[in-house]
Amino acid sequence: MTSPDHDTVDKPGVAIRCQDNPSVGVTFCDRFSFDADSVHYAVELRAPGLTARADEVVAWLWDSDLRVFLEELAADYQGWDGERNWQTNDRDLAVSAVFRSGGYVGLTWALRPWPQAAGGWGASVTTWLEAGEQMASLSADIREFLTTDQP
Repeated sequence: MTSPDHDTVDKPGVAIRCQDNPSVGVTFCDRFSFDADSVHYAVELRAPGLTARADEVVAWLWDSDLRVFLEELAADYQGWDGERNWQTNDRDLAVSAVFRSGGYVGLTWALRPWPQAAGGWGASVTTWLEAGEQMASLSADIREFLTTDQP
């Protein structure tokens, strides 16, 4: 399940909750831009016993970004074989997707900020969403989050 994060009107965000376990989720928030070519944002992962945050994930608007990956998954609501993968250019956010019988998509969200740094860290959670309407909603919410002009 996805929902716009309405903690404050001035700070748009997207919250994704796992259908199987609502205490597992991902939040996209704190978006900002330096120029017309990129959007910077934070990603937070949460699960019982886990909270992780990467503060400056970058989406390059000229590249195949997360919104395109999610739109393709939503379009394939009848399923696919194997695993599909996407990652940022900096490799600090990666998403893998699998389709399971019954019409559900498992999205594993992995954070690994500063992947080249010694002593870096990584964390991941998996959210399960309905392949049809929930994936379409997530795709639309992420598109709006990444492309809407800031107030």
